[in-house]
Amino acid sequence: MTLIKSISGIRGTIGGRTGDTLNPLDIVKFTTAYATFIKRKTGRSGKIVVGRDGRISGEMVKNVVCGTLMGMGFDVVNIGYATTPTTELAVRMAEADGGIIITASHNPRQWNALKLLNSEGEFLTAADGAEVLDIAAREDFDYAEVDHLGQYTEDDTFNQRHIDSVLQLKLADIEAIKKRKFRVCVDTINSVGGIILPDLFKAIGVEYEILNADCTGDFAHNPEPLEKNLQDIMNRMKQGGFDLGIVVDPDVDRLAFICEDGTMFGEEYTLVSVADYVLEKCSMLHVQCSMNTVSNLSSTRALRDVTEKHGGKYTAAAVGEVNVTTKMKEVGAVIGGEGNGGVIYPESHYGRDALVGIVLFLSSLAQKGCTVSALRQTFPDYQIAKNRIDLTPETDVDAILVKVKEMFAKDNSAVVNDIDGVKIDFPDRWVHLRKSNTEPIIRVYSEAQTMAQADELGKKLMQVVYDMQ
Repeated sequence: MTLIKSISGIRGTIGGRTGDTLNPLDIVKFTTAYATFIKRKTGRSGKIVVGRDGRISGEMVKNVVCGTLMGMGFDVVNIGYATTPTTELAVRMAEADGGIIITASHNPRQWNALKLLNSEGEFLTAADGAEVLDIAAREDFDYAEVDHLGQYTEDDTFNQRHIDSVLQLKLADIEAIKKRKFRVCVDTINSVGGIILPDLFKAIGVEYEILNADCTGDFAHNPEPLEKNLQDIMNRMKQGGFDLGIVVDPDVDRLAFICEDGTMFGEEYTLVSVADYVLEKCSMLHVQCSMNTVSNLSSTRALRDVTEKHGGKYTAAAVGEVNVTTKMKEVGAVIGGEGNGGVIYPESHYGRDALVGIVLFLSSLAQKGCTVSALRQTFPDYQIAKNRIDLTPETDVDAILVKVKEMFAKDNSAVVNDIDGVKIDFPDRWVHLRKSNTEPIIRVYSEAQTMAQADELGKKLMQVVYDMQ
C-alpha cells in the first residue's frame, strides 16, 4: 500500500487499485474533499490555483484535479509548470481561496501527490488536514449543478511574478551579485527548475550551465538532493570554471550547494548560511526585526550556534513545513526552515523557496568576496548521518518509539524530546527517530562532530529498533 495521507498532503504511486495508490478515483475523492472543506470554510465556491512540477503523471493528475474542482463549482486558475513556492505565491497574488500543488517533491518518478494550500498560500494545518481526510472518508460530497459549474483559465505569468518578488527583497543585493559576475552550474533534475531558474539567473546577471534542464519528468537520477545522487554535477564542478554548484529538487523548494572544488557545501548548511547572512545584516543595519530562528528537530545544531552568535534565540519545531511555519509565527522568527535545504523567509512568504535561498546566498557571497568553500569554513562543523528503517504493514512504530523513549529516559546524560518521534540529545551529539510523513519508513537522523561518529550513533539506535521487532 503506497497511498499516504498526512499533513504533507495526499501522496502515492501512480496506478494500481483504488484505495491503495494515487489513481484517478482517489484523486477525485481527495480533491472533492478539499473543495468541500474550502467551501465550508469560505461559504462559497470561489477560486483555486493549480500548479504542477514536471512529473510524467502530472498532466493526467492535473486534468483530474481541475475537472473535479470545476465539478464542485470552483473556478480554476491553472498556472501550468510551476515550482511549489511559485504556486504558493500565486494563491495570494490571484486572491484565491486555496491552491493544489501537484508534486511528490523529492520522491521518485512513479510517485505524485496533492499538496493542499489555504488562502494564504500556506499548507493546511494538521487540524484542517484531518478535517479534509474525514470528509474524504465519509464521502460527504455535494457537486455543483450544471448552471453553477466552475470556469477554467490558464495563466503563465506567475513564474516571472515570483522572480520579481524575490528581486525586491530588502536583503537581495542584486547590484553586488552582478558585479561579482558569478558562473554557476545547476542540476534541475528534468523538472520545473529548468524553466524558472534560467530566467532568474538572467535577471541577476549570473552566467549559468544547466544539467538535466528538460522538463520531461524523466528524472536523471534519484531526485533527493543528497551527495550520493549528485556525482554528475560534483564531477562537472571538479573540472573547474564555476563559482558555485546549485541543485534543486523536482518542485524547487529544496536547495543544495556545491563548492567550487566539487565538494558538497552540505545540504544542512543551506539554511545556516542564509540565516547567518540575514541575522548579520539585521544586526549591522540595526533593522527593527526579530533575531529568532526556527528549524525542525532533525536539523543541524549549527543554526542554533549561528543564531546565538548574533544574539538571537533558536527554537526547534516538529518535522513538517507547516509545523516549522507555525512555530516561526509563534516566536516571530526572521528566518527558518529545514535542514533538507529548505529556506523559509517570511518577508517573501511562509514556504520553502529555493529562489529566495539562491539570491540571498549569492548576495552574501558577493558581499563577502570569498569562495564558497571559504564561506563554509566560517560555520560550526557538524556531520549528519541520514539512515532509514523500511516498514512492513506489521510494524508497530508507535510502540517501538515508546520503548526507545523509555530506554533513554533514565540516562542522565541525555535529554529526550518526544514532540515528534523521539529525539535523544547528548552533550556532543544527537539522534532522532521518527515515522516519515511521505514514505513508509522510520527516518533515523544523527549528528556528531564526524560522520563516523554520527553514523555509529544512528546505526546503534537502528539495531535497538531491529531487536524490538
